[in-house]
Amino acid sequence: MATTPATRSRWGTLFTVVALGEAFTWAGLLIGMFLKHVTQTTDVGVAVFGALHGGMFLVYMAVTLVVAWRLRWPLWVALVGLLAGIPPLATVPFDLWVARRGLIRPR
Repeated sequence: MATTPATRSRWGTLFTVVALGEAFTWAGLLIGMFLKHVTQTTDVGVAVFGALHGGMFLVYMAVTLVVAWRLRWPLWVALVGLLAGIPPLATVPFDLWVARRGLIRPR
C-alpha cells in the first residue's frame, strides 16, 4: 500500500525531509563543480555546497540508521538506504521506493 503524507510516521517524514535535503545539496554541489571546472567562473558554489553537502550526508546516514531501527526495516533495506547516499540524487528514488512500499508508515 502506498504511503500518503497523512499515513507517514514522524520518522518517515523526517527521513523524507533529510533525503530531499541531501539531494538538494548534492545538486548544488554539482552545479558548483560545473561552474568551477567547466565554466571556470567561480568556486563559491563548491565551497558553500561542499560544506552543506558534507553535513547533510552525515545527517542522512544517521537519520537512515535511526529510522531503519525505529521503523524496523529489514537489514537489506537499511543498507540500500545507506548506499543511496553515495550516488548523486539517489536518496530521492530511495525515498519514493520506501514510501511506495509502505516502509515509512507508523508501526
